[in-house]
Amino acid sequence: MVVDMDMKVSGSSSSSCPPRWWSENTVVVVTGANKGIGLALVKRLAELGLTVVLTSRDVGRGKAAAESLRAQGMLVEFSQLDVSDPSSIHAFVAWLKCRFGGLDILVNNAGVSFNDVYSNSIEHAQTVIDTNFYGAKRLTEALLPVFRRSATVSRILNISSQLGLLNKVRNLGVKKLLEDEGALTVAAIDGVVSQFLRHVKMGTWEEEGWPKVWTDYAVSKLALNAYSSVLARQEEGRGLSVNCFCPGFTRTAMTGGQGQHSAEEAAEVAARLALIHPRKLLTGKFFKWSKPFMYSML
Repeated sequence: MVVDMDMKVSGSSSSSCPPRWWSENTVVVVTGANKGIGLALVKRLAELGLTVVLTSRDVGRGKAAAESLRAQGMLVEFSQLDVSDPSSIHAFVAWLKCRFGGLDILVNNAGVSFNDVYSNSIEHAQTVIDTNFYGAKRLTEALLPVFRRSATVSRILNISSQLGLLNKVRNLGVKKLLEDEGALTVAAIDGVVSQFLRHVKMGTWEEEGWPKVWTDYAVSKLALNAYSSVLARQEEGRGLSVNCFCPGFTRTAMTGGQGQHSAEEAAEVAARLALIHPRKLLTGKFFKWSKPFMYSML
């Protein structure tokens, strides 16, 4: 199936608006959204007329970001959320159900890396995995019962990375396990992550064939991509699509301001993917910029 995305990025918010099928009653949650791609995406979705919940771990920065957008007339609300903290997830889900009754779109954007662009320390591997993979996984699973299920509307977009594609993995056992998408399970993915962290602890991660570049970040996204594939298969036919998006090398704090395009340009593409017309909506895809692939095929 080919997707006609017309993905031209424009600095004008009105010149590249996709055909509107949503309303201000369509509720979107964006995590890690007080800065960077997350904040730019909240702004773009709010410009397009959706109700957007901006979440961030830092209360002060999150509130300030939401208030700035509300001052421009946008439908944006703030809620504190630390995706690495199960109690914070529980409190957020309770607040969301009380405030809106449910949600329609989830964008798992929250993520961390402790490496400079040209460095590759795995000192903080556990924290990176807990936030980038388990944080998104726990939040998603907590919100699954809260989605207002609709085959045309409900969707999850996980902000991921091509660093987590299978062609970055040199461990043939891990690669073979993850390639079998039809048989892959969440338990198997958890096992892969545990194996990586064990190799990190033993100091053997490099010789065991894990990705060479931004290793802990890459493995966190590898797990997220695999989980997204499993979840998409699990939820197919149940009114919820699940896809991943790689924004590429984007100028944000995580990249030290280096990159090939701005956070606003990445957010424009992410917004279009989050709002694909229901007739063209796919599931289980990894979008490298605007082109859809199966995550294991690159």
